[in-house]
Amino acid sequence: MNAPDTFHKDSLYLADTHEVINVSRELADYNLYAQDAALLEAVRREGAGWAHDNLTAFGALTGSADYLELGVQANRFGPELETHDRFGNRIDLVKFHPAYHTLMKTAIERGLHSSPWTDPKPGAHVARAAGSYLHGQVDAGHGCPVTMTFAAVPSLRLTPTLAKLWEPKITARTYDPRNVPAADKQGITIGMAMTEKQGGSDVRANTTRAYPIGPGGPGEAYELVGHKYFVSAPMCDAFLVLAQTPVGLSCFLMPRWRPDGTKNAMQVLRLKRKMGNVSNASSETELRGALAWMVGEEGRGVRTIIEMVAMTRFDCMVGSSAGQRAAVSQALHHCSIRSAFGKVLNQQPLMQNVLADLVLEHEGSLALTMRIARAMDHRDKQHEDLLVRLCTAVGKYWICKRTPNHTYESMECIGGSGVMEDGPFPRLFRESPVNAIWEGSGNVQCLDVLRAMQKTPDVVGAFFSEVSRAMGANANLDRWVLALQKDFRDLADLEFRARDMVDRMALAMQAAQLVQHAPSFVADAFCASRLASAGHHNYGTLPRGVDCAAIIERATPHA
Repeated sequence: MNAPDTFHKDSLYLADTHEVINVSRELADYNLYAQDAALLEAVRREGAGWAHDNLTAFGALTGSADYLELGVQANRFGPELETHDRFGNRIDLVKFHPAYHTLMKTAIERGLHSSPWTDPKPGAHVARAAGSYLHGQVDAGHGCPVTMTFAAVPSLRLTPTLAKLWEPKITARTYDPRNVPAADKQGITIGMAMTEKQGGSDVRANTTRAYPIGPGGPGEAYELVGHKYFVSAPMCDAFLVLAQTPVGLSCFLMPRWRPDGTKNAMQVLRLKRKMGNVSNASSETELRGALAWMVGEEGRGVRTIIEMVAMTRFDCMVGSSAGQRAAVSQALHHCSIRSAFGKVLNQQPLMQNVLADLVLEHEGSLALTMRIARAMDHRDKQHEDLLVRLCTAVGKYWICKRTPNHTYESMECIGGSGVMEDGPFPRLFRESPVNAIWEGSGNVQCLDVLRAMQKTPDVVGAFFSEVSRAMGANANLDRWVLALQKDFRDLADLEFRARDMVDRMALAMQAAQLVQHAPSFVADAFCASRLASAGHHNYGTLPRGVDCAAIIERATPHA
């Protein structure tokens, strides 16, 4: 029996197998700032409304298709190490794709490495955090040297002679990637070398030794001998390094080049092969008598570098909040276009539950991050300084630890295409656990919270004073805070219970910010889903009564 004429094979149809319909499109050529309602509100609320126009322009740049492609290229073609030139001279040169240099140039010229130090007005940290958050959605890796350059300034200021010499070039808005002495540059970047393989986060177990060249002491020259297992950004011009002296662990500033123009005895052995943060270089390095100058008091290296670590941990909060926004934006965008079973995905109740839940996670992360940014702007006030001391560790632990599952769930909203390497999610997913592990893993953050409570008991009062500002506006939050206060009076097995306590502190802080400042449909949904039950597990388990459509509409970008 012959087939119907409509199915007759004809050369006209041989290459026409199907029409491309019901698929998503690239999320590009949109304003990352103007279409992020939570960010817009936070910038105004936390004191940086004056930066609105600059951030709007930056949002247009970072959301453009050409600029987003820079992040793709910087990660597709990662850094490469050349230990020697073709004549056999030791050079320790890290080479990058031009896209990486463009990202670094933009960050430096925008002051993401220095603006709160060069123009320390109210809202300066908030504006910088907002800019870093936007740029981090393009690429996370370049943010590492930008963050460390930014974070080095408070530590260097403990030794005014060094700060006077180095700070002008550290804070300059000039990016110069050449492998030449700092004296030949207008602007420089700073890296960090703390970690050794036998100690990890336990830096007091470090074995690198520092030998004085002259009298020794703060600001004086030493030579460092040892092995650093993780040197962050070995292409930087100088590094803050921890090493032992007879008095104890001390902090040093170590340049790549000596003042006489010869190469310093810092040898890069290899670049680390990381699953994420690919655009950035991390290395294993030998110090073979490397010249360095002591920063801060001898034997107080941890105390000296702790300000730098606090700043880098804050930037982990910023970076993970940016990662959450990048992931949920992709999910929201896709689900506003794609249909299944006769309906656009974001109009289907179960998918609405998932999407709204992902948005709530991001809103809580960003609200806490930007509140700490405001506290950093006002550290001359006791309450704000105490919040920074305690809640940087709380926020770094919670936000960074929540990001991997948030990214995965966002990826699942895309379906099978989300796993493909030609889309953004494999990179976002590989990046998602990095901040939770770097700059002190989850347990280290929780122990730091306990340490802050023990050394500075007033941080507890500041924490409850902060969350109490939202008391009376949401019954779920009220009950949560009262239960937390009760458990704080029980100090038995506190280290064993530390993760539970810090989890609850983070949720209390996030909820308090949202209850005070977010639309009621966001704040009430957050409290009902995170505080009213025994625990919030998989995304997509919001309780009845949540206005998912309003939450989704508020957060969906439109390209």
